[in-house]
Amino acid sequence: MPSQEVEALVVGGGQAGLAMSEHLSGHRVAHLVVERNRIAERWRSERWDSLVANGPAWHDRFPGLEFDGLGPEDFPTKERVAEYFEAYAEKIAAPIRTGVEVTSVRKNEGRPGFHVETSDGTIETRYVIAATGAFQRPVIPPIVPADAGISQVHSSGYRNPGQLPEGAVLVVGAGSSGVQIAEELRRSGRRVYLSVGPHERPPRRYRGRDFCWWLGVLGKWDADTPPQGAEHVTIAVSGARGGHTVDFRALAGMGIELVGLTSSCDDGVLRFAPDLAANLARGDAGYLAVLDEADAYATRNGLDLPEEPEARVLGPDPDRAADPILELDLAAAGVRSIVWATGFAVDYGWLRVDAFDENGKPDHRRGVSAEPGVYFLGLPWQARRGSSFIWGVWHDAKLVADHIATHRAYLRYR
Repeated sequence: MPSQEVEALVVGGGQAGLAMSEHLSGHRVAHLVVERNRIAERWRSERWDSLVANGPAWHDRFPGLEFDGLGPEDFPTKERVAEYFEAYAEKIAAPIRTGVEVTSVRKNEGRPGFHVETSDGTIETRYVIAATGAFQRPVIPPIVPADAGISQVHSSGYRNPGQLPEGAVLVVGAGSSGVQIAEELRRSGRRVYLSVGPHERPPRRYRGRDFCWWLGVLGKWDADTPPQGAEHVTIAVSGARGGHTVDFRALAGMGIELVGLTSSCDDGVLRFAPDLAANLARGDAGYLAVLDEADAYATRNGLDLPEEPEARVLGPDPDRAADPILELDLAAAGVRSIVWATGFAVDYGWLRVDAFDENGKPDHRRGVSAEPGVYFLGLPWQARRGSSFIWGVWHDAKLVADHIATHRAYLRYR
């Protein structure tokens, strides 16, 4: 690609980049989307084989296109999600170039806009939208040394049980990825330990409605700031096998050994915080609170939804809640693998502008960065709780596109 000029450059061809393209086109902003791999690449190559979307097809999509051939309550496979975004790019005629990596973005001196270096030439642009999202660099805490003789893989690199060495597996992380991977490993016949930290545990369905619907009508998707202390709390929810409520008691009942937060490792012995019971209790409290709010909403609005008292029956706590494992000799326990479902960090090394705070995180308000002309898209809690979800990023993209359209209107004034 020779040197070119374009009014707006969108970096990233996943759900955020495509949503941005649609709204920029709606404002007739000439733009280009560049993607270093394929459209929706992370859904293709950075997820395990059996993954399905955590939200039903009626909810986790863009407004302008439904999932072809799926029922509204079905959970699309990762392949279907990638195909959906390919189809969406075609539907909106997104001006996207794949196989192009952005290596640097620098502010022009003495004139407006930015100079962009890519693997296929240079681009001059007035606006840059960083639509690469928050799931860029897998985070593995520096707890177990790399030379400890244990196979260690991040959840983004896990594919299936056969990929791991024979023996027991420790899965670290109680969010959607961790619980689904732990259950899959256990069903394959592996002995599994699951390290459970603080988490939210919503009901998959309640009174005939999916939790996505309940969080919508209860206004929880629109919360603009996370509760104090819950900025990084994971959500334990699953669309696997038709969707079901994550129940740590059931996981323990099928033979998964629950332990607390993984804290340290010394000479092959892992240590866990004595917080398993507290973490399970807080997850239960949040679960029951959603049921309470749902019941109150149904009563207040006269909804004829079937009552579900059995949803409140939690059953006895796992034995390990009262008598937690605090130390685990990995060799003695036969643990030969660790799957770290411990999230991601941002990586904006290519964006060399003054758009970050003292901790290196994007400094922005609803995607509008501290550096005029630079925007972010796809970040958790960017504008609301639902920002990092498929449907949420579409609405956030509209906010960003509206801001760009307003700014360019001022520039055009004569």
